[in-house]
Order: sequence, then structure tokens, then C-alpha cells
Amino acid sequence: MKALVYQGPGKKALEDRPTPKIAAPTDAIVKISKTTICGTDLHILKGDVPTCALGRILGHEGVGTVAEAGAGVTVFRPGDHVLISCISSCGKCEYCRRGMYSHCITGGWVLGNTIDGCQAEYVRIPHADTSLYPIPEGPEEDALVMLSDVLPTGFECGVLNGRVQPGSTVAIVGAGPIGLAALLTAQFYSPARIIMIDLDDNRLETATRFGATDILNSRDGKTVQRVMALTGGRGVDTAIEAVGVPATFVMCEDLVAPGGVIANVGVHGVKADLHLETLWSRNITITTRLVDTVTTPMLLKTLQSGRLNPARLITHRFALSKILDAYETFGRAAETRALKVLIEA
Repeated sequence: MKALVYQGPGKKALEDRPTPKIAAPTDAIVKISKTTICGTDLHILKGDVPTCALGRILGHEGVGTVAEAGAGVTVFRPGDHVLISCISSCGKCEYCRRGMYSHCITGGWVLGNTIDGCQAEYVRIPHADTSLYPIPEGPEEDALVMLSDVLPTGFECGVLNGRVQPGSTVAIVGAGPIGLAALLTAQFYSPARIIMIDLDDNRLETATRFGATDILNSRDGKTVQRVMALTGGRGVDTAIEAVGVPATFVMCEDLVAPGGVIANVGVHGVKADLHLETLWSRNITITTRLVDTVTTPMLLKTLQSGRLNPARLITHRFALSKILDAYETFGRAAETRALKVLIEA
């Protein structure tokens, strides 16, 4: 089969690989129909994720059809149309029982990280019964791919951790796919103001179409002053960091109001400064999280009802044979205006 393989920092290739086989009774083999590229894949290629070894097939998102099910799989059968969760969970360990599927003792974020992933024609899914979701009638596959990772990540790590509430003020720093996913799902809670901050005017224009009340280009270095002007000098109740670089985390520290929450979503490859000398007395909560995908069933229902359309995040489409072009397009998003790229296997 064809698969996109990580060959070391800055190196990747489309290779011929053996089709995966059942390794445990609870495994399933899924024939991929559509997958995508995540910002985390770019972090891997930068060398920011040391757990990902050379030779790994990348990717942790997708939809497809069960090709084979292990003897211990009770929920799914060959031919079933399924959504792949970016997080694999046994459903039985201490962390899974606490809803922290991302820390599952025998699972977590393994696809495209510590085991081969979804940017291929086939993928092996461990703990299939609790790591796959049956696809309901109605929604198109394109939209469903966005529920593998980007929507639950923006929602859980940004909106839920950020304690977005009706009437609150929210700043989302980073109008990439994750930031826009946070924007879409923050509107479930009717905040009074959602301020999107980015360097890219095209992405900010997209954020306006997606429901942002205010957009700010941070290139001039006056973002904090302008947010303070918009909020009567208070700052925001929730500051969502959706980039993963030190400057944007520090910006969130400067934007948050007393009693507010800084919800980190970005993947950080280097240290960021924590200014406790200014935060210690302000009742600030700082949250971190790897997505657990506990909200995927709810998001599926919301999608099915027509109240959510994450397919709006998709800007480009490629065949698997052109996945290197897809990476080039996704990696140069400022020039190509890419958000999510859809790859058809």
C-alpha cells in the first residue's frame, strides 16, 4: 500500500509499505477513504515530537471502512463505515475511567506517533470498539474527517478548558484550523464577544465569516492595547492559545482579565515564559490538555442535526498519490490560503 512516511526532521516520502495486519484481538484494520494533515504532523516534521520514530507512517485522522476485525471486536464488522478517533482508548484503565482517554495506559495519541497512522491506504486501529465511531446517516465524509481531531481539540482544549460562558469575552490567538474550530464551537455557549487574533488577513476574514465579532491583525504589536480598548480595560475572560509559540502564549498572559482562564491548545516545542510576577495576584487559571475526544459523540449529533458544518474548514483536496503536494500546500498556508487539506485514499 502507499503511505506517507516520516524520515527524520524535515524529511518525508510516499512509500510502498505492507498492508497492516491484526496484532491483537481488539484491533481492526480500516481501509481509509479520506484523511487530512494536522498541524501536529508539521511539528513532528520539525522534530518537536521525539516520541515519533523514523519510519513512522504519519496521520491520526480519517474516515473509512472496516476491512478486518479481530476476534475481540464486538461493535464493528467488516464493511462498517467508521470515523477514526485521533485518540485510541481501551475504556478500562484508570485514566479512561476518568475520561482522560489521551492518557490511556495502552492507547492515547498513538496513531502517527508511536504506531503507524492514517496517511495511508490502510491503518490498524487498536482498541477498535472504543476508538472508532459508527458513521450516522446524513453527514458527508468531508465534514466527518474534521471530527477525528480538529473539532474536538478546539472544543475540549480551548472552549471547555477555557470555561467559555454566555456573555463572556473570548480571545482566540491563532486563526488556523484549531483556532477556527474553537471559534465554531465557542458559539455553542453564546459569548458576548469573540476576538480572533492572527497575522494573516485572509484567515481573519475567514474568522469573520465563521462568527468572530472582532478581528485583530497582531503584526503592529498593539494587540494588547486594542483588546483592552474593546473590553473596557479589563481584558478577556478566556484567552485561547492556538498557535504553540512562546510569543502567543505570553500574549494570552497579557490579554486575560482578573479571574480569567488561559487555555493552551497549541503544541509547544520550546519553553515559554510564565510571568508569575504579574499573574500571581490576579486569580488566573492556566489549563493544558491533550484532546480526549470525549465530546466526539456529541459533536457527531450536532453535525447530524445541521447545527455544525466543519466542512467549511476544508480549502484544498488531493489524492493520496499527491500527498507531498498537500504537505507543501498546508505548510505554506500563508501563501496558499490553506486551512484543512483533504486527502482521498
